[in-house]
Amino acid sequence: MAEVLVPRLRSHFDDVIRAGLIKEFGYKNPMEVPKLDKIVLNMGVGEAVNDTKKVKSAVADMTLIAGQQAQTTFASKSIAGFKVREDMPLGCKVTLRKHRMYEFVDRLINIALPRVRDFRGLNVKSFDGHGNFAMGIKEHIVFPEIDYDKVDQIWGMDIIVCTTANTDEEALALLRAFDFPFGQVNG
Repeated sequence: MAEVLVPRLRSHFDDVIRAGLIKEFGYKNPMEVPKLDKIVLNMGVGEAVNDTKKVKSAVADMTLIAGQQAQTTFASKSIAGFKVREDMPLGCKVTLRKHRMYEFVDRLINIALPRVRDFRGLNVKSFDGHGNFAMGIKEHIVFPEIDYDKVDQIWGMDIIVCTTANTDEEALALLRAFDFPFGQVNG
């Protein structure tokens, strides 16, 4: 049987981060330690109202970024003011778990976020109260998989990092241990 390569960040979590969180929060059981559960990538394509081919282009780019096939998202109801009809394709999404999730986090932290223009750090207030973190990127071209010369349109995307943490404080400690570049807290 072929040996499975463990992503760099997964082994870092097992060797370093878990022990640090046990020490910081005083967990009695190693299974209590919060960990990354999944990452959801979402890309809304507003121009899809006029040209549905834009969604296919967004799906192709999202598939390259995520390393797995993106799903097309459809409108659940018609909104006349926005010229949206029910079941019209409006964007795409991907849910990453296990190895692909750790590989994506590695690329996000070390390659994509340093490429963002005027980056001042992630907002510490972007947690949802249950240990999940949401962030937005204005240009999907910061990812190395996207060839800038072949891009016909630049889209923003939402990245939701779901953890098993019970509180935002635990989730923040977990993401800081993974070297997420959080900005300074003002106030």
